[in-house]
Amino acid sequence: MEDATMADLFGEAPARSSRWRGGLLVAGALAGATAAWVHERARRAEREHPPTGRFMHLDGVRLHYQTWGSGPDLALLHGNAFYSADLLASGLVQRLARDYRVILFDRPGFGHSSRPRDRLWTPRAQAALLHRALGALGADRPLVLGHSLGALVALAMALDYPASVAGLVLASGYYYPTLYGPSLMVAPVALPVLGDAMRYTVSAVSARLLLGHTVRQAFAPREVPPDFFQQLARELLLRPSQLRAAAEDGALMLPQVRLLAPRYPQLRVPVAVLAGAHDRVVDPDTHSRRLAAELPHSRLHIVRGAGHMVHHAAQEAVEEQVRAVLEDARRPRPPGDTQAAARAQLDALAPDGLATVTASGNPPA
Repeated sequence: MEDATMADLFGEAPARSSRWRGGLLVAGALAGATAAWVHERARRAEREHPPTGRFMHLDGVRLHYQTWGSGPDLALLHGNAFYSADLLASGLVQRLARDYRVILFDRPGFGHSSRPRDRLWTPRAQAALLHRALGALGADRPLVLGHSLGALVALAMALDYPASVAGLVLASGYYYPTLYGPSLMVAPVALPVLGDAMRYTVSAVSARLLLGHTVRQAFAPREVPPDFFQQLARELLLRPSQLRAAAEDGALMLPQVRLLAPRYPQLRVPVAVLAGAHDRVVDPDTHSRRLAAELPHSRLHIVRGAGHMVHHAAQEAVEEQVRAVLEDARRPRPPGDTQAAARAQLDALAPDGLATVTASGNPPA
């Protein structure tokens, strides 16, 4: 009996090994098929949605940009996960182009811009590239408007190149080192090798399943515009190259704001800080209200009835802040214009220190 049992055990080991090999072969075949499908979807999306702007080549980056209108220079920087088409879809670009030369970039890795792997694309690295691009376009001292992650890039540009930025308009930004769940979730996708494999397999599938929810959260409490995924091609958002850029930007946010936040009081340009009162992505009190209180030359607008996509909800409010910042930039500063005076002015805006604007459209219940 004992000999038979031992024989049975020795006989099962090769069988188990064979099953493992078979499972691995099946998993490998599925992964390969998924990767091929993802690659084809990405190439098809790029063929069906070609770039509508121009390109410049700087520091090894193929940078996609567009210019609209004429007047004072105004650079627009989009947020994470999206690309410049989001700003066009909001109607903000067309509105601002009536009075400004609007310069619209796809940040590195997004839309039709490349993202070389020869450097870490921190907000400061992106700011350095876009600073050079603006100079190449003859925009020596533009206003810079950034949304979400783009606001952090705009801040880095003003801090590192203070003589080259006239003023800032910052919308729905993440400015202080607080725990941000999505950045932890996407961190593995940003890694070399492992992240590459994930973006063509597991992440490619999960991103498709989660995209609708992610966009609804960004627009909440408002509805997602019905033509949003027509104006921002869904498959362009889901390409492995764009997933990598979004994952890297998300993973770098927390360590980067730890470095940038102590420098915020150094800003000497006028700044408008905007946020949606019901932002479910970045808490407006923890970030926007705190930043406006800390900056020496700032104004704050909290938009009632709006969420993270405040530029879709309140174009008029954004335009008003652009105009106000430009006027502040042109006005000579009195010698006594101190941070304390700026805070007193901010506190006078409303009893709770918040300037409020009610956006038109569908406010929350």
